[in-house]
Amino acid sequence: MEPSPGDSAQREWIEEFEAAARRSLETRCRYAFIDTDKPVLDDAPYRALDSMAEYREWCEAHLPSWLGDGRV
Repeated sequence: MEPSPGDSAQREWIEEFEAAARRSLETRCRYAFIDTDKPVLDDAPYRALDSMAEYREWCEAHLPSWLGDGRV
């Protein structure tokens, strides 16, 4: 069983949540997404493949493993 967070940690978490809830929707959306350069994936506006198997083969052959699109 994992220890539960202390009262101060829980209070801090709630304060951070409430502060975020007071921000405007525009501000929350601006900070909600992180734009990460994805090598190879960002090189073309789109790709069309005939099957999921073909897509998986393409991923394994062209994408770095840290993107997580390869088979496990």
